[in-house]
Amino acid sequence: MKATGPEERTLDMGFAQIDLDRLRRQGVPEVVYGAGKTAGQIVAIVSAMRERGQSPVLITRIDPDKAAAVTSALGDAFEYFPTARIGRIGPARKPDGRGRIAVVCAGTSDLPVAEEAAITAETLGNKVSRMADVGVAGLHRLLARVEELRSARVVVVVAGMEGALASVVGGLVRAPVIAVPTSVGYGAAFGGLSALLSMLNSCAAGVSVVNIDNGFGAGFLASRINHMD
Repeated sequence: MKATGPEERTLDMGFAQIDLDRLRRQGVPEVVYGAGKTAGQIVAIVSAMRERGQSPVLITRIDPDKAAAVTSALGDAFEYFPTARIGRIGPARKPDGRGRIAVVCAGTSDLPVAEEAAITAETLGNKVSRMADVGVAGLHRLLARVEELRSARVVVVVAGMEGALASVVGGLVRAPVIAVPTSVGYGAAFGGLSALLSMLNSCAAGVSVVNIDNGFGAGFLASRINHMD
C-alpha cells in the first residue's frame, strides 16, 4: 500500500484506491460497496480506513455469508444489519440533524430497501422513525399516522408495484419527499421500472426520485437535507 499526496488523500491498495480526503471534503468517509468485493478485500479496505481515523464506515450490499466472514476477521468492531444488508465499522454518530427523518415503506417486501435508507440516515447522525406496510391498498394505515408524518423534516418513501405511495405522501406533507422505487412486483412491474416512472411522473410537488432499490442514496440525501441550516 502507498499513500499519495502530502496529506495522504488517497491510499492505493492495488485493487482499490481509498479516498481518505472524502471525510474532510464532505463530512462523511467513503462508503464501501460490498457487492462484487470479496470478504478479504472488504476487511483490508475497512481496516485501512479505521487505522486512519475514518469513522463510521458503512459497507452496503453485503450478503450474510460475506458478513459472517468479515465478522470472523474483525470481531465486535463490525456490526451487521441483515435486513438492510449493511455493515458498519464504528458507532453511529450522535443525532445532530435539525429534525427527524421518516422512512415510509409501502409493503413488507420493500423493507430491505427501507432499512437500508434508515440505517444509513441513523449512522450519519439523524433521528429516524419508521412506518412499515402502509401502502395505498390500505390507505387508512397511513392516515392513522399522518400527524407523525407531517412532523418529519424529510420523508423517504419506499414502494414497489405501481409506486403510488410517493404521490400520496407528497400530497399530505410540506417536507421534501425522496421517493425510492423498488424492484418488488409482478411481471409488468419490470423490475421496478413501473414504480420509477410513476414516481418521476408524480403530480405532487416536492417529490424527488432516486434509482431503483437505492435506499442508501435516499438515506444519504435525507441526511444532507436534515443537516442544512
